[in-house]
Amino acid sequence: MTAFSLTLDRVTCTLPDGRVLFSDISTQFDTTPTGLVGRNGVGKSVLAGLLAGQRTPSSGQVQRQGRVHLLAQHAGPPAGSIAALAGVAPLLQALARIEAGSVDPDDFATVGERWDIRDQLQAQWTRLGLPALDPARPAASLSGGQAMQVALAGALLSNADALILDEPSNHLDSTHRTRLLDALAGWRGGLIVISHDRSVLGAMRRIVELSPAGLRSYGGNYDLYAGQKQDERAAADAVLALRRRERRQLQDDQREQRERIEHRQSRAQRTARTANQAPILLGGMKNRSENSTGRWQARQVERAASVDARVRDAAAQVEEAVEIALLAPTLADPGPQRVAELVDVQLPWVAPPWQRISVCVQRGQRIGVRGRNGSGKSTLLRLLAGQLGAEAGQCTVAARTALLDQSLSALPAQATALSLLQDAHPDASEATLRTQLALLGLAGDRCLRPLSTLSGGERLKTALAAVLYARDPPQLLLLDEPGNHLDLPSLAALEQMLTRYPGTLMIVSHDPALLDAVGVSHYLDAADAGWALTAV
Repeated sequence: MTAFSLTLDRVTCTLPDGRVLFSDISTQFDTTPTGLVGRNGVGKSVLAGLLAGQRTPSSGQVQRQGRVHLLAQHAGPPAGSIAALAGVAPLLQALARIEAGSVDPDDFATVGERWDIRDQLQAQWTRLGLPALDPARPAASLSGGQAMQVALAGALLSNADALILDEPSNHLDSTHRTRLLDALAGWRGGLIVISHDRSVLGAMRRIVELSPAGLRSYGGNYDLYAGQKQDERAAADAVLALRRRERRQLQDDQREQRERIEHRQSRAQRTARTANQAPILLGGMKNRSENSTGRWQARQVERAASVDARVRDAAAQVEEAVEIALLAPTLADPGPQRVAELVDVQLPWVAPPWQRISVCVQRGQRIGVRGRNGSGKSTLLRLLAGQLGAEAGQCTVAARTALLDQSLSALPAQATALSLLQDAHPDASEATLRTQLALLGLAGDRCLRPLSTLSGGERLKTALAAVLYARDPPQLLLLDEPGNHLDLPSLAALEQMLTRYPGTLMIVSHDPALLDAVGVSHYLDAADAGWALTAV
């Protein structure tokens, strides 16, 4: 493994639409495990592409020593085979051809020294908690967590000198998140992790924050970063408050001085009318008074401009608090009493003991669905949404239903946030829809950009808005890991909205804090003995 270093030297990224995403940023990365943080849409994934050499900066330089492997977010269900998802399909294909008698030099060059890649792959899957997998199997048959683990295994086996991992803990249950942390702890090369997961960021030894103000480095893990940020915000707030007090004091002083000047001028005018002095002397006194007043006013304008500049400088150091608001829909009809019923249903692609399920969902229930990766949680939601059919048994859904899946597969890449909401609610005015999107941080021309150009968190918020702000909102809302990709303000907005959602809710999540926050009434667990529904 080559000694790794990566340097950004005054790098600027301008998007094709002319928007400057970030400018003149400089920093250096080495083998210190580093967490990259920032709000949704600030450009973290774009920066990851620049760091990995998959993008070219608009200006500045990115200097690399060593090979970098980027594990990017997946915008939809993984395509191709499991081997392709792990990045080893060409290697396995070349190995198979050699075993079949090929003497093509290209095949031998592809394999190199990696004759035991099959064993390495299975061993890495085992370390990450995956079962034995057929590399030729379609990757789309994996759960979201399993797909992430397969891609992670490929990254760990890539022979890279550094890894850049974009939200690697998405979809992982607590057991597999622990295995992820173990794998990252054992990695000896460079490591940059983009994440909103505080447990993952807690394992880093350096935090780098990307914001509209640029890139800033903090020593230590997430807890130390959060403490430093809190101290910085408090200090910046204090300086801003001081500068504003100074401006108010100056304004008060100027007002008092102006009143004194006006009073003196008024008194002088009264004296002049009664004084027995030559007009030329009175005119000279008046001119001197006006000149003095003019000079004073000029000095006060200059002082006010200086104080205003100090206030602006102080305000620039205070991060703008982006208020995120997701409004709960109004349901004229909450749906039938028996919203959905599954009777001895056999789920497709799911292994025992979770292959069969019988459950009745009543109106108003708020069900948290829990279980290990691969137990069929996502398959169950897709079945209830009508996207899959049961292999056996009876599935009846009587309510108007909407599913927001892990991969956001219903989002058309070239649509915009505004056009998506207009399709969902054609009767609403454009002004109303723009206001709703602005409350989600998609203000101005941001709601007119293709969804494919938005961050994962922004796409997720758009998908939520299209579901919740539809002309006929769902009576049964199915959410599959809705906290993935969201920054902390957006996650808080999601939790607040779900507590006020008036319909029936089923939510798959590995985040116990999220499930607690939305006030689940029942848990549907994929337990060792099969599915079990219990009241909280």
